[in-house]
Amino acid sequence: MMNANEPESILIVGAGFTGLTAALSLAERGHHVTVLESDSAVGGLAGSFTTSSGYELEKFYHHWFSNDHHVTELIDALGLSEKVQTRYTRTGNYYANNIYRLSTPLDLLRYAPLSFFNRIRLGCLVPFAHAVRDWRKLENYTAAQWLERICGRQVYQRVWEPLLYGKFGPYAEEVSAVWFWKKIVLRGGSRGKGGKEQLLYFSGGFSALAKAMCQKLETLGGRILCDQKVAQVLAEDGCVTGVRTIAGDCYEAYTVLFTGAAPEFLEIAGECLTESEQGRLEKIRYLGNTCLTLELDRSLSDTYWMNVNDPEFPFVGVIEHTNFEPASSYGGNKIIYLSKYLQVSDALFAKDADEFFDYAKPYLVRMFPQFDESWVKAKSLYRARYSQPIVTKSYGEIIPPINYSTRGLYLSTMAQIYPEDRGTNYAIREGKKVADLIASALA
Repeated sequence: MMNANEPESILIVGAGFTGLTAALSLAERGHHVTVLESDSAVGGLAGSFTTSSGYELEKFYHHWFSNDHHVTELIDALGLSEKVQTRYTRTGNYYANNIYRLSTPLDLLRYAPLSFFNRIRLGCLVPFAHAVRDWRKLENYTAAQWLERICGRQVYQRVWEPLLYGKFGPYAEEVSAVWFWKKIVLRGGSRGKGGKEQLLYFSGGFSALAKAMCQKLETLGGRILCDQKVAQVLAEDGCVTGVRTIAGDCYEAYTVLFTGAAPEFLEIAGECLTESEQGRLEKIRYLGNTCLTLELDRSLSDTYWMNVNDPEFPFVGVIEHTNFEPASSYGGNKIIYLSKYLQVSDALFAKDADEFFDYAKPYLVRMFPQFDESWVKAKSLYRARYSQPIVTKSYGEIIPPINYSTRGLYLSTMAQIYPEDRGTNYAIREGKKVADLIASALA
């Protein structure tokens, strides 16, 4: 076996923000850490690609909220606070062939698709959500039930129902009220002057932060090995002994932390798990995501985040990234994301960039009549099989555990993030949490 250095060495499978955070935290305590990443670069779902003009850009759109303190604490610890950019953003809403601005309370009062009384009810949702003291009381409600009770039928049908179905499709009626409540609380808490939304970004993109974490880890004696897809967790006498990659390489360790999706963990570690542990992991369901990035020579609008409240549209939002991070960061090109959550069995999941664009183009033209294909300078498409865990009622009862009956085996995955939704801020939190648990066990 290829030895991972020392008897108490730790293998971390996955170089997303959970894996990198856990690796840093453990290396800072003097442990020997090796991170194995199946991709050719670090970052996980926050990984990046190189645009046609030679700039780094996230494969799937990303930002932070102003109340995401786990990531800002990490950035502070790395001495990179000056690279955090805080900006106001514009939010819009597309409904019944019209675009409406929804960035401020005044915009909400002018929102024509709702009666004036229902505009007030919609506006009261954020303070109402902040007033919830025990979110566990929401676990027995779906988001649809809770939203209709709080906002009324018209608000639910015209605002929230299209977004739920646009994102979760056949699972829309199963989504937990807890998941939606926390979304509202977090986003509503990222407001600045006049109620405008404030979002954060890292200069150079999320890949720049991930690379800085890697550099810090290497100075602490850790190592990151890319293009190392793990095929099996190895164990003897109820204890982890290491992992084997699909290339046949073996890495020895007494501690293995897996940071990918629950089905992937089940696939490589199934022989190390009890039937009960396997059954719990099997309860976690996911939606995939396919995300088309367009590089344009001009803007579609002045809005960063355009929610699509039309059930006929194939995507739930149009995100014009360069209305958040300036186009000068990408050689002057305007960056558009078209994201679609879907089951991986859906034919759309298999389409390439050109095919997906041909599918999406009529909808873009309908929303932005001035749009012409000649504006497009480049297209890129990336897919993720396990992009969004489906958080249902009483989800807290089925969350997979962190450690397992096989000694030294750990799981830290986005399906364990609760009641918050997955994201890099909470990936960092979970990385610290599992590192504390591993360090205590090794002590």
